[in-house]
Amino acid sequence: MEPMRVIISGGGTGGHIFPALSIANALKEKRPDTEILFVGAENRMEMQRVPAAGYPIKGLPVSGFDRKHLLKNIVVLWRLAKSQRMAKKIVRSFKPDVAVGVGGYASGPTLKMAAAQGIPTLLQEQNSYAGVTNKLLAKSASVICVAYEGLERFFPAEKIKLTGNPVRQSLLEHSTTHEKAAALYGFDPQKPIVQIVGGSLGARSINEAILAHLDEIRQGEVQFIWQTGKYYFEEMRKRVGDIPKNLFITDFIGNMDDAYTAADLIISRAGAGSISEFCLLGKAVILVPSPNVAEDHQTKNAMALVNKGAGVYVSDKDAQEKLVATAFELVHDEEKLAELRKNILTMALPDSASIIADEVFRLAEEHRNMKKESRDM
Repeated sequence: MEPMRVIISGGGTGGHIFPALSIANALKEKRPDTEILFVGAENRMEMQRVPAAGYPIKGLPVSGFDRKHLLKNIVVLWRLAKSQRMAKKIVRSFKPDVAVGVGGYASGPTLKMAAAQGIPTLLQEQNSYAGVTNKLLAKSASVICVAYEGLERFFPAEKIKLTGNPVRQSLLEHSTTHEKAAALYGFDPQKPIVQIVGGSLGARSINEAILAHLDEIRQGEVQFIWQTGKYYFEEMRKRVGDIPKNLFITDFIGNMDDAYTAADLIISRAGAGSISEFCLLGKAVILVPSPNVAEDHQTKNAMALVNKGAGVYVSDKDAQEKLVATAFELVHDEEKLAELRKNILTMALPDSASIIADEVFRLAEEHRNMKKESRDM
């Protein structure tokens, strides 16, 4: 039997790339001879992350629409047209049995061209509020894998499968103790530890909130693992000055497994991928949704947890005033922390990548059988 051939398209952020790689790894684990080709957007992070994970990738010149400067969209439309022509050639050349879209600029032209050539498509929607690209692609999709209930308001109900978001497998296989993880940061495991994550690029409002309350942090017993993001690291490092023993400051946390294990409480943006990780690991979280995302979907992600008593919400505009005080209060409230951990675990959907991989293979086999039947007629 010929190996299955799968195109996986999308990216732009870690929130799209990690699930895409998790799905690819699950496909390979189930059928090692599966041939996988990624299609991403040129100059976006997938062009480095995907080859580093061992998979080939083709880049498209596609980019997002500029809602503030409408004239600039002439170039965007030209890139989109070029990307569709390139995607058509990629699909024809690779001859996939199925195409998977994880959201992001590149998935639009790629899945549109795959569907136009009769290739079954599967969408993976990470957020509680559907993205524009996936809403446009839903009509031609065969299956739509979602992480939250209630997405029937965006997609045909008969196509939806509740699978959860695939997460980094290493997180689930991690076995370090809290004591050992705390020691990696030079911290006392008996004292509270708060982890601050503003995404790989960082979050200005969260960083400013920490700076505004440095004196309280210096004088307190709470220890902080602070990921500033690479854009802000040099500035934050200078503004902090002498780093106290209870503050570990870094541009990027390479081994998130250890940081999660060390942390009693996490402060984070409300990206869908991060939330899925918190659910599976049962972490107590304060969510500060980014206001700079389409359809304000991070606030909707955060409220899906808050409404079930599984997370604490602080708005971006209130972060400087309220965030550190909320963290200090919460990290000393063992009863509340335990309640948050218990509730967030009930929202976990494990084995997501494996379930999605099974759907991919099912669609691929159905497609092959249909082609065989049409040839035999």
